[in-house]
Amino acid sequence: MKKYSIVGLLLFIYTAVYCQPSYKMMIGTYTHSGNSEGIYSFLFNTKNGSAKPLGKQATIDPSFLISSVNQQIIYSVNERADSGSVTAFKLNAKADSLTQLNAVAAGGGHPCYLASDRNNRFLFVSNYTGGNFSAIPLKADGSLGTSIQTIQHRGKSINTGRQESPHVHSTVLSPDEKYLLVQDLGTDKISVYQVDLNKATHPIDSTPLHIFNCKPGSGPRHLIFHPIDNLVYAVQELSGAVTVLAFKNGALKQIQEISMIPAKSKGKVGAADIHISPDGAFLYASNRGDFNEILIYKINKNGTLGYRATQSTLGKTPRNFAIDPTGNFLLVANQNSNELVVFNRNKATGLLKHNGQRIKVGSPICIQFLKN
Repeated sequence: MKKYSIVGLLLFIYTAVYCQPSYKMMIGTYTHSGNSEGIYSFLFNTKNGSAKPLGKQATIDPSFLISSVNQQIIYSVNERADSGSVTAFKLNAKADSLTQLNAVAAGGGHPCYLASDRNNRFLFVSNYTGGNFSAIPLKADGSLGTSIQTIQHRGKSINTGRQESPHVHSTVLSPDEKYLLVQDLGTDKISVYQVDLNKATHPIDSTPLHIFNCKPGSGPRHLIFHPIDNLVYAVQELSGAVTVLAFKNGALKQIQEISMIPAKSKGKVGAADIHISPDGAFLYASNRGDFNEILIYKINKNGTLGYRATQSTLGKTPRNFAIDPTGNFLLVANQNSNELVVFNRNKATGLLKHNGQRIKVGSPICIQFLKN
């Protein structure tokens, strides 16, 4: 493993480039709950963690969104069963409105996750009930192409209520962008596909190069790469665990699995999101269900995790959370409390403390920061 002696230099560069008084913040929501109208934008103050509303864009169930590299385009899923789609929006300079460029079918029902490469050549979308994922080519103006490649998964696993069929929940490119890691909650598999981004269309090899089989009933949902080492951290929704994996030449090998659930607890589990602090020192994972917590782990020099603390999210259903670009704040999207709760983050200890800020948003699902 690489040593964390590099971290000081990374922090210096990170601080010089990214520490600014405020950031634009885009919030994806569920509109079918009746509490939200679509995508909301805020100006987030990095001095005190407050947020000023900027505007909103009416659209249907934009539960996950990302921005283009130049942060001028916003891509959003429309998480519907029969008409799942992806929409491209042009973001104006003030971030108080969006102009729709176009929309295309996602290739399957309930699209729930998006990823793109560093040069915005393709958009990769995960379709939960469709049990598949798609590669959508991107045009020079940021709009969506129509030569869409869709790869279908097959199979099921032991949880008859949640794993009766494939449920692709996320698609994550490796740092070198040669591989796409696909998490399938329904089949308990993390599949690694080879990717050729130089192709104009159909960039994914349709046969997986490698498949990592999670424990039956685990339900792999999201994963994240360590910013320095060749390590992957996957959150398992159904079992409530974080799996630590070494990644080499497209293959995954487990080196640790740590439970997010207190000993002897029988509460309902719903592990959801996972993020690493900008300095690579701490990992955070959310657990919904009966817990409504953020688990905090120290990342050891060998990449394994050591439990640090558990923090209540002070709300219901923390489906998503985000660390702001300065690393000073962690914001939790409490879906069923209709608000974001803002925590101060101690960079030395990794611990969280609520700073009193609560940002009202109906059914918040996704948080994305942009440069101001």
